[in-house]
Amino acid sequence: MSRFATALIIFTVIVLLVEFYAFQAFKTITKNKMMRWVWIGLALAVYFNFFYTIFTTPRTAGQTRGFQFALGFLLMFLVPKIVILIVMFAEDIMRVFLKLVSVISSSETIAFPGRRAFISNIALGLASIPFAGFIYGMVQGRYNFKVFKYALSFDDLPEAFDGMTITQISDIHSGSFTDREKVQYGVDLIKAQKSDLLLFTGDIVNDKYDEMLPWIEMFKTLDAPFGKFSILGNHDYGDYVEWKNEEDKAENFQAVKDLHPKIGFDLLLNEHRYIEKDGQKIALIGIENWGKGFNKAGDLDKASKGVNRKDFKILMSHDPSHWELKVKRDDFNYHLTLSGHTHGLQMGIEIPGYFRWSPSQYIYKQWAGLYNEFGRYINVNRGFGYHAFRGRVGIWPEITVITLKKGSNNA
Repeated sequence: MSRFATALIIFTVIVLLVEFYAFQAFKTITKNKMMRWVWIGLALAVYFNFFYTIFTTPRTAGQTRGFQFALGFLLMFLVPKIVILIVMFAEDIMRVFLKLVSVISSSETIAFPGRRAFISNIALGLASIPFAGFIYGMVQGRYNFKVFKYALSFDDLPEAFDGMTITQISDIHSGSFTDREKVQYGVDLIKAQKSDLLLFTGDIVNDKYDEMLPWIEMFKTLDAPFGKFSILGNHDYGDYVEWKNEEDKAENFQAVKDLHPKIGFDLLLNEHRYIEKDGQKIALIGIENWGKGFNKAGDLDKASKGVNRKDFKILMSHDPSHWELKVKRDDFNYHLTLSGHTHGLQMGIEIPGYFRWSPSQYIYKQWAGLYNEFGRYINVNRGFGYHAFRGRVGIWPEITVITLKKGSNNA
C-alpha cells in the first residue's frame, strides 16, 4: 500500500470519528430535522470541495488560490469539530468510568437529567471560538502585520556597529497576495522601522517568477542605508510544479533570481558580503536553501570562504533546521542566524511573554521567534505572506527589527 493510500485511510477514519461526535452533539441540542440535514450537507460540501480541488487541479505554477480556499474552509469547519470531539469523548470516558464504579460497588449510577445536552452545549460553545478565529484569520488575519523587536548584545561586536538596526522579512509568497492596499500597509510598516540594514530570508514566490511581477514597484520602494540583501527559499526553486521540461524549470529559476535586483536586493547565492562602517566591518553570509527533507543547495563552507574566523558574522539561511543540524555547533561561530520558512504554520496561540503553541513546534525545534544556544542566536521570522492556508490564526505576519549592542552576551 502506498504512503498516499495509507494517509488517506488514516485521514478518513479520523474524519469519520470527528464527524460522528460533532453530529451527536448537534443532534442532542436540536430536534429540527432540516437543521440536521443542513449540518450534514455542509460537511459533505466542504469535503467534496477539498478533494475535488486536490484531484482536479493540475500541479502547475500559479494555480494555488483554489487550493488555499478549499483548505481554508476545511480547517474552518474541521478544527472546531475536533474541539467537540475532545469534549464529547471526555464525557463518554466519564460515563464509562461512573458505570464501572457503580458495577464494582454494586450501587446505582446517579442520573443527571439533561447532562448530555448540557455537555453538548459546552462543546459547541467552545468550538465557536476557533470557528470565529478561522473566519477572522481568512478575512483579516493574513494581513495583520506585527513588528517584533529584539536587542541582542555581543562581546565581540565591533564598536562601530553598536546600535545598528536590522529589519528582517521573510516568506513574501507573492503569488498568494490579493489585496493591494493591505500589502502596501505591510510595506509601509517595513519602511517605518527606518533600519540600517534590510534582510530578506527567502520564498519570494510560491512557484513561478511572474507571481511577483505585479508587486515589483511596491517592494522596490524599500530602502536601507547599509543595503538590502536576500537569499532563496525552498519555494523559489520551482520544485512543487510539474514543468513541461527541465528547460522551463531552469528558465523560471533564473527569472526568480533576476527578481531580486529588480526590487533592489543583492541576492547572496552561497556567498558573503562585508558591511563596513567607520573602518570596521561585519560579515553577512547568505546561503541557498538547506533544509531537512528539502533541497540542500546551500553550501555554508563555500559561502564563508574568505571570512575570518574572528569576524562578527550574520548568517541568512531560510530553513531553521539548518541551524539546528549544522550551524549552532559550528566552531566557526555564526553569531546570529536569520531564518523563516515555518510560518509558525500560520495558526496557533501566542500570549507574549507567557504562552505560545502551534502545531509547527512538533515539526521544527525552532519554529517562531528568537532562540539562543551556545551563545549563538537564531531568529525564525513568522513570514510576511502566507501560503497553502489562506489565512493566519493567532500567528500573525511578522516584521522583525533587531538592534545589535556591544556588551556582555545576554545568553
